[in-house]
Amino acid sequence: MARHSKWHKVKQFKGAIDAKRSASFTKLAREITVAAKEKGGDPAMNARLRAAMDRARESSMPKDNIERAIQRGIGGGAEGQIDALTYEAYAPGGTGLVIECLTDNRNRTANDVKHLLSKNGGTLAASGAVTFGFTRAGVVHVPEVVTPARADEMELALIDAGATEFISDEQGVEVRCAPTDLAKVADAVAKMGCTADTVEFQWIPTTLVDTDEETANAVAELIDALEAHDDVTRVWSNLA
Repeated sequence: MARHSKWHKVKQFKGAIDAKRSASFTKLAREITVAAKEKGGDPAMNARLRAAMDRARESSMPKDNIERAIQRGIGGGAEGQIDALTYEAYAPGGTGLVIECLTDNRNRTANDVKHLLSKNGGTLAASGAVTFGFTRAGVVHVPEVVTPARADEMELALIDAGATEFISDEQGVEVRCAPTDLAKVADAVAKMGCTADTVEFQWIPTTLVDTDEETANAVAELIDALEAHDDVTRVWSNLA
């Protein structure tokens, strides 16, 4: 959502959303469960699980909760199945949204997402109507500022592992790759002695929708309402 100074309020709003998302034990547990289900319960061999566990510890999630989430993922838990769902929607101003959910009750999640969209000026879209304007990518984020020489070293090593794009700012370095190369890039980051705080798949918009400030705030409020729901793990938008 970065623009010039008059959009500072919107940026602050989205930052608050991200903070609330990271603090939810329910969401963190489901991320751990899905990561363990995909690549196993050993964090040394599963970069996505390792990053999810690190986020859980930073949010003071109890160790027992983390272990239960792992056991659930590898089939040792007594709780029900966790399903990954993706919804596509339009927000005010024609902004596209990709809504990712992890849930143990598909009907509840579908009804709740529809209600939140309707209540906040959004509408569900047909499958593919929004995602055609996004690229699915693997993303590894390293929360450290690196020197130019170190950045060059990282790029050479990570390109060999499959990295296709590097974005550096005051928050660290974001490395993007094809989804199939996510594990290899995350492992290459670890071998360089760096600790990633994000290892995940993301929807990256290929084109952005420009709006006025009032509409941008309405979109931010809709995203806030969606991400406050325990079943919603992430909302991606193409808001400029």
